[in-house]
Amino acid sequence: MMARRPRMWLTLLVHVGLVLLTATVLYPVMLVCKKAFEPGRYFALSASPIPHDLTLDHFRDLFAARGGHGEMLFLRHTLNSIAIALLTTVVGVALSCTAGYALSRFRFPGRKTGLKTFLVVQMFPATLLLLPLYVILDKLGLLNSITGLVLVYSTTAIPFCVWTLKGYFDSLPRELEEAARIDGASPWMIFRRIMLPLARPGIAVTALFSFMTAWNEFIMASTFMTDESRYTLPVLIQSSVGQHSADWGLFAAGAVITSVPVMIAFYVLQKFLVGGLTAGAVKG
Repeated sequence: MMARRPRMWLTLLVHVGLVLLTATVLYPVMLVCKKAFEPGRYFALSASPIPHDLTLDHFRDLFAARGGHGEMLFLRHTLNSIAIALLTTVVGVALSCTAGYALSRFRFPGRKTGLKTFLVVQMFPATLLLLPLYVILDKLGLLNSITGLVLVYSTTAIPFCVWTLKGYFDSLPRELEEAARIDGASPWMIFRRIMLPLARPGIAVTALFSFMTAWNEFIMASTFMTDESRYTLPVLIQSSVGQHSADWGLFAAGAVITSVPVMIAFYVLQKFLVGGLTAGAVKG
């Protein structure tokens, strides 16, 4: 009985600590949601995350904003963000799957150097690459274009995605490929019919990371896009907070709506995320 009591207290303390940590993480999110549904342009002085009055004016103003040609800015920028995020996901997953499989299964000169190069590239912040990327896109005529932004986002997401998929392919048994070769399957058929279906958890993590990279990124989008009609949602939301005035209610409403697709993606892919993130951590 005496041995069980310390364990009960320890379990209780652990749960209390987890509740406090969760509340600490969720508190800023609740404040943003409060401001999205609360009247006024500025944050209230109250620290309570519960709004006193409720309104949908900020959301109406967000959807009613019009551009220079009379188009609905929020709808236009939402379509831009969806197109860029989906194209980045497709390009990132396609290149990362083939590269990750090759680095996992084949031995060739430069393999280790390539893997180390991917790690080194991840160490540099994206802002350090703004100038050379701007020059490259300018020379290629891809400034202020969706194609150029997709290429930039894909190159920044691929190193992490390749390492994730390479670790997952390492965890898959080679005996499956050997058995398929004995049955006469070609290398492409083995990759497409056997390895890709088995790597779905890793692909789900790769796809989610690529999507989030393109969906939430602001600095590159605001630098490489000069036409208002080409802006993405983060650029539109930031425009509500200027140097001399700030509409935090509009900003909070845009942030809440922008986070919905990411939450839906997490919910849909949640059964794959744990397996995809932990694969390759332990080799048998």
